[in-house]
Amino acid sequence: MNPIPLHHYLVVGAILFALGVIGFLARRNLIVMFLSAEMMLQGVAVNLVAFARYRGNLQGQAFTLFIITVAACEAAIALALIVMLYRQRGSLDVSLWQELREPGQEATVDEEPLPPSPHEEPMPTLTPSGLEPPAREETSHA
Repeated sequence: MNPIPLHHYLVVGAILFALGVIGFLARRNLIVMFLSAEMMLQGVAVNLVAFARYRGNLQGQAFTLFIITVAACEAAIALALIVMLYRQRGSLDVSLWQELREPGQEATVDEEPLPPSPHEEPMPTLTPSGLEPPAREETSHA
């Protein structure tokens, strides 16, 4: 059986990293940007494991364990932030968060504006029926 040469692994790692960079720079959705950053980390991890296997030591695999641990922590924190940001604005578009810039830095103008948000009709409400019960006076049982 012929082992797979090192450069095949390096090409796969480079492709993963490049796709992550393209996805991070080309998209405006926070979740897609987060997944693209994770893809970049996995591309680096593939390269580290390939080099460790090629050189016959475990240093690259140890670094990969650290990368996976950091990626898991990053995933938990990033998803919590994404949920919090979505609750505040109702959208995951990055262009809505212009005020998070450093003071004195000019805002970025999008060439492609956001589509208008659809107007939501209010939910129907039922009219109360019957008489409202009289309020009870609170009595102490002490």
